[in-house]
Amino acid sequence: MPIHAVIFDYGRVLSNPEDAAAKAKMIALSGLTEEQLFPSYWKFRHAYDLGELNGPSYWNKVAADAGTAFTPEQIENLIETDILMWASLNEQMLAWVVALQDAGYPTAILSNMGEDMLRYMRQEFGWLAHFQHHTWSCEIGIGKPDPAIYTHTCERLGVAPETTLFVDDKPENIEAAAQMGLQAIQFHSLEQVLRELKERGLDSGLPLPGAARGATSSE
Repeated sequence: MPIHAVIFDYGRVLSNPEDAAAKAKMIALSGLTEEQLFPSYWKFRHAYDLGELNGPSYWNKVAADAGTAFTPEQIENLIETDILMWASLNEQMLAWVVALQDAGYPTAILSNMGEDMLRYMRQEFGWLAHFQHHTWSCEIGIGKPDPAIYTHTCERLGVAPETTLFVDDKPENIEAAAQMGLQAIQFHSLEQVLRELKERGLDSGLPLPGAARGATSSE
């Protein structure tokens, strides 16, 4: 079955995993240990990504859950550092995105993302404009793995799930996408994704990474 369109997650797919230096800075700013900070960081993340919490309210909840309190200055610095932790781009994946787009494949981003990170990306990442559609959880109040978000994205992109590839790093998001009929592959590396496409007979006509336009963080 040929693939006619591709939908990408952002975090740990189009971006690299968490930047180690930014993560260390965040831990230092919080005054907590990694073991104290990150359970609370993730506990309220989905509400932040859905737009139910803004940056300050999110970090206040993180602090309270971890048994501490953050000053307004701490919160401002934590928001900035949190953004930088997720801002390192996977240039190899972006090169494949460019190859797909230059070959005429419709592409979209489907990401659970809070408003602060999204604001930064729109200011700094000009390559976002080359995608035909973006679905950001904070703007529609729905997040993965809710089935409705996959339907929403396919409808806005104007594609059928059965001929659309979805790439995400989280197994629960992949499972939900597959249940909605998408050709879903859990991301570990570009090489692994391309290998799975070939194994599943989905690689017919798909371009390999190229450099016709070049997607970089400064574009």
